[in-house]
Amino acid sequence: MIWRRMVYWGVCCLFVTVGVSRGVPGSSVTFRRTQEERPGQVRGRSRRDASGTAKLQHASPFSPCRLQLSSTEHEVLDDNTHETGFNGDDGSYVILTWVGDGTGVILVLSTINAPIEAFTGGGSSRLYRSTDYGKYFHDISHQINHTFIREEFGVSVGPRSSVILTADIPVVDHAGGMIFTSTDAGATFTFIQLPFHLAQPIAYHFLNHDYLVALSLDGGLWLSLDFGAHWTKVHDGVHSFAWGAGINLFFSCSKVDAVDAEERGDLQLKRTTDLGKTFTTIHEDVFSFGYIGTFLFFSVMEDSRSPRVMYCSSDQGETFSRALLPSASTEQFYSILDGDEDMIFIHVDNIGDTYFGTMYTSDDRGIVYTKSLDRHLFDGQRKSDFTNITSLRGAYLTNRLDEDGRIRSVISFNRGGTWRPLSKPENVDCEDTVKKCNLHIHGEHSRDDHLVPMLALSDPSAIGLIIAHGSVGDSLSSSQRPDVFVSSDGGYNWRGILKGPHHYSILDSGGLIVAVEALHNEQVKTIKFSTDEGQCWKYYNFTEQAFFFAGLASEPGTKALSVSVWGFRPEEDGQPMWVAVTIDFESLITKECKSGDYEQWLAHATQGVGTNRAGCVLGLKETYRRLKKQSICRNGRGFVVSKKQSLCSCTREDYICDYGYYRFESTSECVRQPHFVNKTLELCLNGEEDELLTVGYRKVPSDKCVGGFTPQNSVQTIIRPCSVKTSPSPPDKPTSPVSHFDTPKEKLVLILVCAGAATIVLIAIASAFFIVKRMVHRTRTPAYRFSNLQIQDEESGTSSNGTAGPHDSDIDLIE
Repeated sequence: MIWRRMVYWGVCCLFVTVGVSRGVPGSSVTFRRTQEERPGQVRGRSRRDASGTAKLQHASPFSPCRLQLSSTEHEVLDDNTHETGFNGDDGSYVILTWVGDGTGVILVLSTINAPIEAFTGGGSSRLYRSTDYGKYFHDISHQINHTFIREEFGVSVGPRSSVILTADIPVVDHAGGMIFTSTDAGATFTFIQLPFHLAQPIAYHFLNHDYLVALSLDGGLWLSLDFGAHWTKVHDGVHSFAWGAGINLFFSCSKVDAVDAEERGDLQLKRTTDLGKTFTTIHEDVFSFGYIGTFLFFSVMEDSRSPRVMYCSSDQGETFSRALLPSASTEQFYSILDGDEDMIFIHVDNIGDTYFGTMYTSDDRGIVYTKSLDRHLFDGQRKSDFTNITSLRGAYLTNRLDEDGRIRSVISFNRGGTWRPLSKPENVDCEDTVKKCNLHIHGEHSRDDHLVPMLALSDPSAIGLIIAHGSVGDSLSSSQRPDVFVSSDGGYNWRGILKGPHHYSILDSGGLIVAVEALHNEQVKTIKFSTDEGQCWKYYNFTEQAFFFAGLASEPGTKALSVSVWGFRPEEDGQPMWVAVTIDFESLITKECKSGDYEQWLAHATQGVGTNRAGCVLGLKETYRRLKKQSICRNGRGFVVSKKQSLCSCTREDYICDYGYYRFESTSECVRQPHFVNKTLELCLNGEEDELLTVGYRKVPSDKCVGGFTPQNSVQTIIRPCSVKTSPSPPDKPTSPVSHFDTPKEKLVLILVCAGAATIVLIAIASAFFIVKRMVHRTRTPAYRFSNLQIQDEESGTSSNGTAGPHDSDIDLIE
């Protein structure tokens, strides 16, 4: 049972919730000496070649701009470059973690990778700590008694600079696991013996580090309310869990200790609102569930012979409704790509090994979905290239697999309402034989194939800035060496900035970009940096003795002006030694930015150009204050993005096609889908019948436009209790003369007569209604009519559950 559960968690962790890391002021990165196969890595269907089958047409090369580094600049950088050699440390990997926001504390965990020995004994770890952003490190391994720490659990950082390390000890010889906790950013640690063995990393509550949730190898759900000092088992047979809003905790569990319950969709979804004291059963026959933004999702096997369907709740599971999405068979899956409190993006896999599916966007209830993109790429590793461009509101980037078998990039600036190809970079041209010359961005698909070392990078503090690897031509190329491209306006326009693959990082809120070339089996000693968003670069040799590069590390949030280059250097004894070189650019860029160094920049300026709607996207026009490219100064840690907003009048672009409609190709008209013609779209939401009486348009969630375009002849949605028809209100009538029923007896007679007549009329209306409805039902079945499921309370002395894992781009709801 234990081994089965370990394999399950290592291979089929269905929910890695995006929302679980909210409010946690820490971030980790793992550096490895070699490209090893990860334990538990999912190997699905075979991968496809990004180049397709047609002959590729390459783009003409570009020449990056390089500026000479002056002797003075070289001296300043030399004085502010600090190299640390971790002598005697030959661990196969290191995990580097920032603790707290702006604290300057970095913890580095070095461990010999020995997953098998973890069950028989052996292995060792070292822990290092820096309090000055990585300039100097101190060996604090004695704080954890040199205990072997589990690689896959890493360093867990929670609110208020709290830290948890999980020891890797033999399961067969110990009644429970061991953890080390710290509440002072790793300055001191406390040893805690657990009464159980962990199946996955301990999960923090978003805001309170004292509230911890853990899942044991035998399926027990455990809670601690004092930062791990004491633990209480609250439920058995648990498979997964997730924190919701407040102290809501959701979990799926087996009804009994059933074998393979998760594979059969035989789980219960439960919730506790009082930290494990009482429980509520939300739904039976659940296959998997997830929580993102404010939405709770779960897939249900309503019948063992039928495909799975999706349900959604936006009120913490109090009420829920079936999502208007295509069902998914056992060969398909749902994957939540991104989401917030307004809407979500979800991918529904196509039937068969097609490597693509359909992307949908939801309404603000997470129930009604609109098709956003056909043939959305989803490779054999269950990962997509979908990217949220965080430096520009409403912008998303992804790849699709076209009918000719080629992979091409598309971008949306209105939250998936419409998609378009990326424009050709301004300094790159295609050969004359190329009919469509566009930029195509390498994503997760290419990184897994080791074509590129990094994904596209953006940050909310660096407005409009995107750095990404790409190929220019007809489609994405796996034979053409990818180059680095940059956009300064959120993806509208691009230019080539570096030849070949690189590791890159954004510093000082976009005021500084650094990059190190990704060389295969070659040592590095040079870092490139730019103060004008990649237009020109300066080169600096940060070490005299080159080493094999492992990765770049900079403080999360792009506020810092220092970066660390990590790698390993072969020693005379043949053993590698880990090396970290931290370069502080603050002494080089000494000028503080003044008002004259900034400009007013209108986001989405190319939208509606030449009209008063220029820059209007999602109902808002936003003008940002951002650094000029030619300004060489530092924003500093106190930099805050400032902007001015104004509302726009509505146009058709602010609307997407409603459920049952689609946008006719090359037009903005929404047309009724053929199989919905002459059908009433009805669904039951939260105990009320919601009849979708529209002309096919629905405002994009989070769109703030006012006035302007309104869909013609639209009828307000009719809301009424489920299965109850409402009668139209009688028209207003002119006031009639007062009738004379003055005596009490006359009034009583009148009341009785009216009551009897009303009763007869109601009976007649009800009879006619059911007769007509039965006749209509024989000729027309309402499309997608769902009933709200009852929430059953379960009285239990021991119940609770939940599971949350580390973030990994997508949430797969169905395997």
